[in-house]
This record gives sequence, structure tokens and C-alpha cells, in this order.
Amino acid sequence: MNTILGIDVGASGIKGALVDLENGKLSGERFRVPTPQPSTPAAMATAFAEIIDYFDYKGVVGCGFPALVKNGVAQSAANIDKSWIGVNVEQAFSAASGDRVCVTNDADAAGMAEMRYGKGKGEMGLVILITIGTGLGTAIFYKGQMIPNTELGHLKWNNGKSVEQYCSSGARERLKISRKEWADRFNEYLQHLELLFSPDLFILGGGESKFFEVYKEQLIVNARVEPAKLLNNAGIIGAAAYAAEVK
Repeated sequence: MNTILGIDVGASGIKGALVDLENGKLSGERFRVPTPQPSTPAAMATAFAEIIDYFDYKGVVGCGFPALVKNGVAQSAANIDKSWIGVNVEQAFSAASGDRVCVTNDADAAGMAEMRYGKGKGEMGLVILITIGTGLGTAIFYKGQMIPNTELGHLKWNNGKSVEQYCSSGARERLKISRKEWADRFNEYLQHLELLFSPDLFILGGGESKFFEVYKEQLIVNARVEPAKLLNNAGIIGAAAYAAEVK
């Protein structure tokens, strides 16, 4: 059995689990620690190592990280401390844990999981995955190949701010609006992405995907819209799959 530890780093929590890459499923329970506040490199590296210690794991570790990541280096920091920008995440986490850590964008990791084991498996058209959480993460695939670091949650919206401040789950909570009102906002976003990319399939992941049946009728686009099969485990599974590919 090919088992790798996958860790999904988020703005509010860092969670990990052992992943069986033969079937794309968790090999046991997840373990979660709160994301430190402030979420500085030193504090987050300590929390990251805590997860590895919990599993008493030695080997390559896959990590989905909430930033644009190039060659292991964070190029952005939308929902974490700005001091991450320019930091080599792979080196920081490897030094803290003593294991080799392979880091990719968190939405790209979730997308990789869905394309290999979930709703995107076998899809050869253009697929856009959107993780709906504190922010909006995106991953784009064409004929099964990923276009990395798309960050379409940072598109500028009517108020000049990023669209994730308009229709993410974090925005819904901050504005104290109903899920119905939120879904109308999110539908505007889907329609805009459809205008730009003409996808064949939207896959919705993150926390809001659990409520897909509640709002699905409000999503009016030509593309198919499906909830992620792997739900909140997609980031962990995709992180492990990424590590397996680059190790």
C-alpha cells in the first residue's frame, strides 16, 4: 500500500491524515490543530510539525498551502500573515519537522484529488474546481492537466476588492447574510468565470460544498456544477498525491 501523509494548511486550521494513494482514501482519522494567530512562518512551522509528530511519521510529506507557490516559495499571502511572502515554505516546514515536505497551492491540491479520485476523474474537457471557505481557491484542468496557481478568487469585483470578499463562505459569515443570499452572489461569480473560460464542469469544494443540495437550484450556468466527491478531505488527499508525483 502506497501511504503518504497529506497536510492541508488553512487560514483557521491545519489538518492532516495518512492517505492510501491506491484508492484515494484516508487511512485512519484526521488530526487538526488551530492555525496560530498571527500565522507567522515560525508559529505555523511549529504547528505543522505537531501534526507529523502526532502520526509518528517519517517520510515524504505532501502539503497544500494557502498561497501562490512557485518552486516551494510563497508568492502571496491572502489569508495568512504577510511575512510568508518570499519564504520557502518547503524549507521552513522541512526544517521544523525533519521530513521532506513537498508544497503546492491548497486549491491545486484539492483539484488534483478530485481529478484523480473524485468528480473530475476521466474528464477531458476544461474543469474548474472552486474551494469555498474563508476565501475562494481555484484550480483549472484541461484534458486532465493542471494549470497551476490560478488564484481566480482574487479577481477584482465591482467594489474593486477581490471577489472572495464578496462571495466566499468567510464573506457570508462576515456580512451575516443567509445562504440563499450568498448563493445568488456566488452564482454571479460562476457566470463571470463561465464568460471568461467556458468550462465543461465546475466542481465545488470546501466547507460550503456540504450544503450543495440547499443552493444548487440557484446556480444557473451552462456548465455542469457538481459538489466535490471528497469534500473537506480533498486538500489532504491531493497534497499526498502531489508529494507522490514529485518525490
